[in-house]
Amino acid sequence: MSKQNDSLAIRDLVLSVFATNGRLVDAGNKLVRDIGLTTAWWQVLGALGYSPVPLPVAHIARNMGLTRQAVQRVVELLLERGFVSLEANPHHQRAKLVVLTPEGRAALAGAESAVASFDRIAVERIGAERVAVAIAVLDELRGVLAQVLDVPADRTPAGISKRKDEE
Repeated sequence: MSKQNDSLAIRDLVLSVFATNGRLVDAGNKLVRDIGLTTAWWQVLGALGYSPVPLPVAHIARNMGLTRQAVQRVVELLLERGFVSLEANPHHQRAKLVVLTPEGRAALAGAESAVASFDRIAVERIGAERVAVAIAVLDELRGVLAQVLDVPADRTPAGISKRKDEE
């Protein structure tokens, strides 16, 4: 493959990631609608549920590649519904820690249950080994973005900490 074709391959990968993200958001909204969530709410609940420690809004945003303002708005909605609470942050007086409540953990479990059949079908079709390779490629792509474009990179899949059951 020529250097020109290699560059086009990266562009195709990026466009595929954009398209896949759009489909994931749409599908996520459909899958979790019946349990009263949106993809954005599920994303923030997941970031908190898979993190070994409570996180401030800015860290959730950075880990998920979202703006702090967008995450703040979702956290406010999750607070209204009792899915999260705010606690004092010993490292920063103004940046409260966002903590899942039992209701938030139940909502996250409901979301994961709602998508379980999709997860099984996707792994059966793609294969666990290829999924692992895709994760590694996307992690490396985030690293290149961080190095070349000075865009912060979180080195974990989907910008969140490993699931507790994978540790």
